[in-house]
Amino acid sequence: MQTHFDLRVTGRVQGVFYRASAREEGSRLGLGGFVRNEPDGSVYLEAEGDRETLDRFVDWCRRGPPHARVESVEVEEGKPKGYSGFVVR
Repeated sequence: MQTHFDLRVTGRVQGVFYRASAREEGSRLGLGGFVRNEPDGSVYLEAEGDRETLDRFVDWCRRGPPHARVESVEVEEGKPKGYSGFVVR
């Protein structure tokens, strides 16, 4: 069963390859969704897949790539939208 998560990541997450790294990780895990920078300096992601895989992705989001400094990750469950592939927007 597909599960959908909306995530907002704050901290030093722009300009440190967070989006590209999240796309790689989401693709590696076989998730659907996207990642984008927000004007307030956060990163917003939508991800879909099975719950266990999404939980692993959220764990990755809490760490991020090597130069990121993640302060918080907010996660809300939503209705699946049928994404295929994981992309940067």
